[in-house]
Amino acid sequence: MKTSARGAARMLSGVGCVAALLLPTAVTAQAAPLARVPAADGKKGQELPGMPSALDSDAPCTPASREKAKKQDWSRQRLDLDRLHGYSTGAGVTVALIDTGVDTGAEGLDGRVTSQGTAGDDCVGHGTFLAGLIAGAGGGDARLTGVAPGAKILALRGTDQRGQASSALVVAALRAATEADADVIAVSVALPRRDKELTRAVADARRAGAVVVAAATPDPPRGAGASEEIPPRSYWPAAEPGVLSVADMLPAGVRPDNALATTGVDLVAPGAGVVSGGPRGDGHYLGAGASVAAAYAAGAAAAVRAARPDDSADDVARRLTATAYPADIPQLDAYAAVTTVLSDSAGAGGAERAADPVTVRDTTAADRATDRATLFVVLGTAGVLAVLWGAFALPRARARGWRPASASASARPVAAEADGD
Repeated sequence: MKTSARGAARMLSGVGCVAALLLPTAVTAQAAPLARVPAADGKKGQELPGMPSALDSDAPCTPASREKAKKQDWSRQRLDLDRLHGYSTGAGVTVALIDTGVDTGAEGLDGRVTSQGTAGDDCVGHGTFLAGLIAGAGGGDARLTGVAPGAKILALRGTDQRGQASSALVVAALRAATEADADVIAVSVALPRRDKELTRAVADARRAGAVVVAAATPDPPRGAGASEEIPPRSYWPAAEPGVLSVADMLPAGVRPDNALATTGVDLVAPGAGVVSGGPRGDGHYLGAGASVAAAYAAGAAAAVRAARPDDSADDVARRLTATAYPADIPQLDAYAAVTTVLSDSAGAGGAERAADPVTVRDTTAADRATDRATLFVVLGTAGVLAVLWGAFALPRARARGWRPASASASARPVAAEADGD
């Protein structure tokens, strides 16, 4: 059961409009401009450079940030990471991250990142940023830990060195992740066309037991306006059967105005005004988009796999959706995913997609609480009625000399007859 504090935290609507302006996720120049971190308390917040998801062909690598976050951002509060880590840190789980690469020596990831091919060189910085959200140690006062700080990262390249994705690279990365027995595979790129080899690679990964999580849409270009005029469409591999498709949300729980429309989304997760590190230096950046949300969901999957090692990949995916905060599109709740007790029926049946799970929470405790509340209401009502009855009946009983009302009524005719005689 969620506490009132958690309910209040979920209603951080005052910063939604501010966060809608914080989408620094596409082409950058020499240094990304500063963008403002939304403050949950309505104050001014802080400014950090934006993390791009791709670079111009002639742009230098993303420079080191000179700014550091001063406090934990809203996304980690929403996911209850401080409490989650008391139950699971993802220890022993390997997450394969398919993006722009991950710097193996990045701050907060030392010793827990391996890479294949050129994936250890992250010029763009986006993959390293996402790795911090999944498994960053988050040192310092800001408490910017990842969802699963005990997990290991396998860096795989799904893009070229400038951040341009291709189906061939994603397919190769999926096969490498499968061969490496990755427990969770996070695909942060979203391709506009389906490919037979991609479909086969996803199916092979799922048969091998991996939880496959993918961004529901590409990240929109920085400064892009509202996208209502673009009809909804599917992106791949998020639309493949069995893949957990994840979209981005603002602090208010709604999708950004410029988010690309799509169908078949299983979860939304924080995807605006999110803070993490990069491949150079120990400074922080601000990121946004469905790729950020997918990284958070992949971290949650790792935390569940560590806490419930006997659960299948389909069980993990269903758990993430069954424990999500109810909304038009369920909102990821990492803490609830690890700690909620589900009924036996929640783990049985349908393995094709996690979009349509038939799951039921274990409501035994809730039922007991409801029964107690009902009993209190009944007893309280009875007490009120007793007081009202006493206030009405006692004065009349006193006036009758405490005789029963029937006796008093029968005595009056007798007296009248006597007077008549």
